[in-house]
Amino acid sequence: MRSSQLIVRSVLAVALTIGLAGCKEQRDPGFQGWVEADMIFVSPDEAGRVIKLNVREGDEVKVGDALYSVDDDLQLADLNQNKATLANAQQTYDRAASLRGTGAGTQANLDSAVSALRVAEARVATSETRLARRKGFAPVAGTIQQIYFREGEMVAAQRPVLSIMPPGNMKLRFFVPETELPKLAIGDQVRVVCDNCADDLTAKIYFIATTAEYTPPVIYSLDERNKLVYLIQARPSRPDALRVGQPISVYLNPKTSEIKTPVADKR
Repeated sequence: MRSSQLIVRSVLAVALTIGLAGCKEQRDPGFQGWVEADMIFVSPDEAGRVIKLNVREGDEVKVGDALYSVDDDLQLADLNQNKATLANAQQTYDRAASLRGTGAGTQANLDSAVSALRVAEARVATSETRLARRKGFAPVAGTIQQIYFREGEMVAAQRPVLSIMPPGNMKLRFFVPETELPKLAIGDQVRVVCDNCADDLTAKIYFIATTAEYTPPVIYSLDERNKLVYLIQARPSRPDALRVGQPISVYLNPKTSEIKTPVADKR
């Protein structure tokens, strides 16, 4: 009876050990990271008050879609003033050209009138450009990620009114220990896991840092070398399935070993 109990206990211990090993393997956390995106920030060239917003956060936009308008009173006044200067320069040029044609005017006066006319035309073109840029248009296709200034608020020059997230600009950032770094290469595909995400998410590595994220002392001990981590960045195959700021776990896909076809025995 005692030997039977020992056998049963031994079998249970082996089964428990295998089970714990399996649980440990299943609980492999992978390489930890998060989702980021390179945003496109749209801003006015000059300060002003936002008078109209054409989009809301989460809206999909195409290239050239109207996004916002900033008050243009000053730019419009500047354009009208430069147009008046242009009209005067045109009259001066016409008069100088007419006098030069009859021989009553000099070439120097005509050259001066031509120069003033060209300057006036350039200033009108500049004013028209400044006026046109009081409206913001989508430079890329994507999703409105965040709006920083609402209607009625003052926005400073070159401060973004809103940001756009193009799908192709989403990226995964994760860290790999130094010991695992030789297993990765540019172009490798990795498996991506996150809460309530699809099971088939993958990403392709496009960046591997050449230096450690945190610089240790110059002289390393074995323990310190094991703590070195390197930043890896990858592009997800399905960016629409992820969200910016979402934590992820990244796993290396096992490399498929070469399958050798057995050679038939010729004997």
